[in-house]
This record gives sequence, C-alpha cells and structure tokens, in this order.
Amino acid sequence: MDVKGFLKRKNIVISAKRYGVDALGAMAQGLFCSLLIGTIIKTLGQQLNVAFLAEMGGFASAMSAPAMAIAIGYALQAPPLVLFSLAAVGQAANALGGAGGPLAVLFLAIIAAEFGKAVSKETRIDLLVTPFVTIFVGVSLSYLIAPPIGKVADAFGTLINQTTLLQPFWMGMAVSVLVGIALTLPISSAAICHTLGLAGLAGGAAVAGCCAQMVGFAVMSFRENRWGGLVSQGLGTSMLQMGNIVKNPRIWIPPILASAITGPLATCLFRLEMNGAAINAGMGTCGLCGQIGVWTGWLAPSENAVAKVGAVAVSPTAFHWLGLILISFVLPAVLTWVFGELLRKLGWIKDGDLTLN
Repeated sequence: MDVKGFLKRKNIVISAKRYGVDALGAMAQGLFCSLLIGTIIKTLGQQLNVAFLAEMGGFASAMSAPAMAIAIGYALQAPPLVLFSLAAVGQAANALGGAGGPLAVLFLAIIAAEFGKAVSKETRIDLLVTPFVTIFVGVSLSYLIAPPIGKVADAFGTLINQTTLLQPFWMGMAVSVLVGIALTLPISSAAICHTLGLAGLAGGAAVAGCCAQMVGFAVMSFRENRWGGLVSQGLGTSMLQMGNIVKNPRIWIPPILASAITGPLATCLFRLEMNGAAINAGMGTCGLCGQIGVWTGWLAPSENAVAKVGAVAVSPTAFHWLGLILISFVLPAVLTWVFGELLRKLGWIKDGDLTLN
C-alpha cells in the first residue's frame, strides 16, 4: 500500500505547522466564539441584572469543548461528517481531562479527525462508518489519555501560578516575555493560556506581555503604517509583523524589553490579576479582551481562578484602573517607542523595516 499517496489523497498532513499552528490557532477561535464571548455576555447580564443575558452567556460558555474540537477539525480541513462528529469527541476529552481538558481536546480532536478523514467516503455506508470511527476513536482514547494529559497541564499551570505568587518579580518577567512572544509568533497565546489555566498574577503578567507586543509594535511602527497600522496591530494582532521580524529580528527587541519591564510592574507594583476566563490572558488588547478579562475577574472570578489562586470578587478602586491602563496601554507605548528610537539611532532598525504589506 502506498501510505504516502493515501495520506496525500486524504489530505492528512503530519506537520508541526498543521498541528501546532493551524489547529492551535483554530482552537483559540473556537474558545473565543464560546467561552470568551459567553463570559462577557454573562458578566454583562449579571452586572446589569438582565437574567436573559446571563443565561445566554452560560449557554455559550458551556459549548466551549465542542466548539474547540469542531474548530480544530475545520483547521485540519475535515469533511462534514468528521467535523460534526468531533463535537462529541471535544465534550468527552474536556470532561475527562478535568482542569487540563483543553489540552486533551487539542490532542484528541486532532487524532479523531485524522482517523475520520482516513475512512471518509471509503465505504458505501459512509454515513455510519465515518461518524462511528471518529467518535469511537476520539472518545475511547479520551478515557485512556485525557486524564493524564489533563493532570500534566493542570500541574504545570498550577506551578506557574503558584511560582508567580512566590517569585512575582522574576516570574512576572518570564511569563510576560514568553507569552508576549507566543502572541506574536504564528501560534496561539490565547489557547496556551487557557490550556494552562493561567490566573491571578501569572494571568496579569501574561496580559502585560501581550499588550507590550501589540501596543508596542503599533506605536513603534506608526511612522511607517500610520493609523491603519496602529489599529490593526493595537486592536488586532502583532503577528502582522512576523514577516518583518524574519527579515530583521532586531525589530522584536523593543517590545520584548518593554514586556520584561511591564511584567514585574504588573505583578509587584500594581498586583494586576487576570481572574476572568484564562483565554483572556493571552489576548492582550485584541478587541480589548485582555482588559475585559481583568474587569470580569474583578467582578466575578472564573471557576479556574477560584480553584487555582483562590480568587475572590473585588470592587475595583482607582488604583486598580490606573494599573490596568498603565500596564495595558501607556507603558507599552512609551517604553517600546523609546527603545525603538534608540535602535533606530544605532542603525539596527531602519525606515521601512516595520512597514506592513
């Protein structure tokens, strides 16, 4: 049997890009369209005392696991019968994976989707065979590997959260820099934060790092990209600069340095905590989701934040808002611009290096 030819015919591409970039990025979109938007709607309903909105948000949030799995299948270009069957796989993987369920969903949805694609339209009873194989493989493996996957992810996330509490300066710097870099790379920082369940100070540091990248690149490249670039990067994504980073990696230095400063400031000075949905920690200023996550965490901490760091609801003071504004917008803009100008004077960054196509 020509295995290579079979895989090509079935569009099964075993690669780091397909699984680590495309699938992970789609997973974040699935989370956004369920858990994140649901959390926002639910919080608005609770604060405005509108039961209909609160209930609506609850319905959306409850569908996060199927939404993740279907989004992953879509990224893998799964045919319809496989795609729809992945809803059950996502639900099983997430439920059996416990607190680390999202990571289990990523692995098991990929495996189930590829098995489903392999048998799709290979028999005359495709309507029965393809959904059966997709669900049987995904759910069966969920019983075997979702619990250990979940425990590992949960333990690692707990380690990051607790270590940040014990060493807020150094961990604040590390989390801010690393999550910020992940946001600009063609992978999903949002999915990573959700998978690890970052909360509390660690979540706040993640928000700081993402904001440093997005706001930093937006401001630093203003002379090249003007207002369109400011909005597309500041409220969209700093990933737009990846092509330019490949050409001249030195343009990445200013926002990384900014994140190394704002991270510890967030954890040590402002005690900025991100206790909303963990996915928000990796969103930065994208649609202001990071800031909305901090706000919802103040008013109604997520179950993850309560379990991981013992979060409780607070009434935000002027100091809370000052810290959020400075860490999210002001400091990233000022610091990155200053570092950028220094590198321009050194000749490390030249006019046009940050121009978006």
